[in-house]
Amino acid sequence: MSDATGQRDEVQRKIAAIDPLELSHRRPEWSASQPMTRSQKVALLTLLALVVLAFVCAPLKAAQGTIAVCTLYYVVSTLYKFAVIRASLSPSAILRFSDQDIADREPREWPLFSILVPMYKEPETVKQMVASLSAMDYPADRKDVQILLEADDAVTLAAARALTLPAGFRVTEVPKSFPRTKPKACNIGLHLAKGEYLVIYDAEDLPEKDQLKKAVLAFEASPEKVACVQSRLNYYNPQQNVLTRWFTAEYSAWFDLQLPGLAALGAVIPLGGTSNHFKTKLLQDLMGWDAYNVTEDCDLGVRLGRAGYATRMLETTTWEEACSDFWFWIKQRTRWQKGYIQTWFVHMRDPLKLLKELGVVNFLHYQLLVGGGTFSVLINPLFWCMALVWFVFRPEGVSQLFPGPVFAAGAVCLFIGNFVFIYINLLGCCKRKRDGLMWWSLLTPVYW
Repeated sequence: MSDATGQRDEVQRKIAAIDPLELSHRRPEWSASQPMTRSQKVALLTLLALVVLAFVCAPLKAAQGTIAVCTLYYVVSTLYKFAVIRASLSPSAILRFSDQDIADREPREWPLFSILVPMYKEPETVKQMVASLSAMDYPADRKDVQILLEADDAVTLAAARALTLPAGFRVTEVPKSFPRTKPKACNIGLHLAKGEYLVIYDAEDLPEKDQLKKAVLAFEASPEKVACVQSRLNYYNPQQNVLTRWFTAEYSAWFDLQLPGLAALGAVIPLGGTSNHFKTKLLQDLMGWDAYNVTEDCDLGVRLGRAGYATRMLETTTWEEACSDFWFWIKQRTRWQKGYIQTWFVHMRDPLKLLKELGVVNFLHYQLLVGGGTFSVLINPLFWCMALVWFVFRPEGVSQLFPGPVFAAGAVCLFIGNFVFIYINLLGCCKRKRDGLMWWSLLTPVYW
């Protein structure tokens, strides 16, 4: 048996001893392996029964009350967006390091940095991914890169093994098991990581070359409680079609304005799916990612907050490919909404404990960010339809649903609220100097 074969067998033995579902086994209350608890199901069914009973007994009052509650949510959500965008102007909203800052600290011994790249049936991107990570301005002997591939993904395994991988790069085969998810693969990579710090990149990612050095400086300049540094994400193909234009405008607003604003407010931050840098030991202590949550990054951001840790934003960009296919975009968005629903139910299993761990302010942040985002998606179509029916037909029935104060608040939300959300996308495009996307941002409601 050759040395290479022996080393590979030894690695596979180590992998076989890893439990990638450790979180769900040791702390099932933190995992989406059980979507809803019995008490949550009872509470939800009870609430639905009360709503149905109210509509049966007093349909007009029930409808007016429901609309009043939803309108109040819209008002609060609009004011909240104002506060977050205002906070993004704070100098503490994002960590910045210039080329000179990096040069002033060299020469120095840079810490070992682990990089995880989960892939599945992407043989065409292996070569580009290796080239991109090799080109990063970080000492080659201080990069510990794992290409995480499913053991039955023969085409991508073959593509990776056909390359002469640079020093520090290795292929980690993830044994076939349920669930077949990105976080499960990353948990195996986390157990085998050698670096002091760790980051995840997707296969098509093009991170800015000095990102790893900036992440190290960010951790060294931050308090000990900072466990994660999130890079900004944006797209390198915004002009491909209408969908990529809207997608890029949305990401510009989210990563360049809203997340920095949340960081300045000290809020819980739903992490992006890539380019989040962690302290490796701390992440191992938290048992990594929930393999059953389809937005494991959002869930991890909440768990970091519950454990008393903070996330900061870093002024460096990872460039990705915006989704240009409508049906693939629908599937992606469905997965994101499902994951936010999973995350909300997981952490609301014991609301009082969540309140105690996050504190009152962060608890409210959580409700508006995670629960509120999904709530908006569910009720927006209903309110848009009612507004359309009112403007076109002016039926008496619709007007009765909106008593004076509620109608006034609803009108403010319809016009000013939607203007605010569109303006945020315009600001994001402006901040990114994407002037060509600003006209498309005016049509953001169509995208919603």
